[in-house]
Amino acid sequence: MAPRKKKLTVATVNVNGVRAAVRRGMQPWLESRDPDVVLLQEVRAPDAELRKALPGFEHVAHTEAAAKGRAGVAIASTREFSAVRIGFAHDPHFSDSGRWIEVDVDTAVGPVTFVSAYVHSGEVGTPQQDDKYRFLDAMDVRLAELGKAAAVTGREALVAGDLNIGHTERDIKNWKGNRGKAGFLEDERAHFDHWFDGLGWVDTQRKVAGDVDGPFAWWSWRGQAFDNDTGWRIDYQLVTPGLAERLRTVETDRAPSYAERFSDHAPVVAVYSA
Repeated sequence: MAPRKKKLTVATVNVNGVRAAVRRGMQPWLESRDPDVVLLQEVRAPDAELRKALPGFEHVAHTEAAAKGRAGVAIASTREFSAVRIGFAHDPHFSDSGRWIEVDVDTAVGPVTFVSAYVHSGEVGTPQQDDKYRFLDAMDVRLAELGKAAAVTGREALVAGDLNIGHTERDIKNWKGNRGKAGFLEDERAHFDHWFDGLGWVDTQRKVAGDVDGPFAWWSWRGQAFDNDTGWRIDYQLVTPGLAERLRTVETDRAPSYAERFSDHAPVVAVYSA
């Protein structure tokens, strides 16, 4: 009998408030998917409340935002963490923003650094957009470091979350109407070009889906956006090249109907194998 292939299932989702997501039905999805690692954004709850929402996970790392009720990112794993890091070592400006958390885990497919990231939505001409660009600049530095570490040590890396930018015209249904707006600015999208073309990171969804629209993972609660699939692909799983070679599937768990959504974002779930 051939040995069972070692497998790693990773899910990421912006829960838009974890307590609200639980009320709307997050638990059945989580139980059905049974991920080894789940990365959450916009937790917007104290640590104790988050842990109640993740009863199947013994190991949980979470950073709240200094502004209560906003942001918050977390990582839950079935395996213990060998390290947890919050924010960027080279830019402490974001240490209490609730937007970047890293953990190191020895997974079934090897050692991996996981990052749950929540990039600012931004607004052109405002301090929020300035913060967004500073955050993206910090990501440039950290992704370069993680990529180098993967090449030298073999510890692969996965950065996932709500990055609040559509990389190409394929990633926003109404891209023409969003030219010049935060989320589709050329300067924002250039960071993605740098990560992929300059640093060698891989966009898992695009790798699997190819040159097609979407698959979208965010739709406004308002109007008919969800029913008409007028969405944005702003939720990503980005991986270092070695982990990309182990990618087997990646799917966007779009709810069957508007009423069955537990967030305005759909989860993105990927499976990697040794």
